Amino acid sequence: MFELTVRGDFSSAHFLRDYQGQCRNLHGHTWKVAVTICGSKLDDIGVMADFVEMKKHLKSILDTLDHACLNDLEFFKKHNPTAENIAYYIYQEYKKLIAPLKLVKVQVWESDRADVVYFE
Repeated sequence: MFELTVRGDFSSAHFLRDYQGQCRNLHGHTWKVAVTICGSKLDDIGVMADFVEMKKHLKSILDTLDHACLNDLEFFKKHNPTAENIAYYIYQEYKKLIAPLKLVKVQVWESDRADVVYFE
């Protein structure tokens, strides 16, 4: 089995609804994101998935989040823009783009000291 990971980042603002703490106020992060896929089959040249395509797919998702107030985006109007929900959102969107390849996990860092992993 092989696992391939690509990384990206985006900057955005958000605030956490119904949170009792500083994060209830509008603030921003430069989020780091890693997506990992897995598979066992390689093509004729020994590649499971093209890193270039994996990065393009991730960039297409992150571009929709970059320099936005996440609370204004449709998904986050219904789901609080927590790190957990951001990881879930990216997972669901990325999974659609890479089918039939298997997405293993999405990891999102809101800082160098705090991250979350989502997987199914």
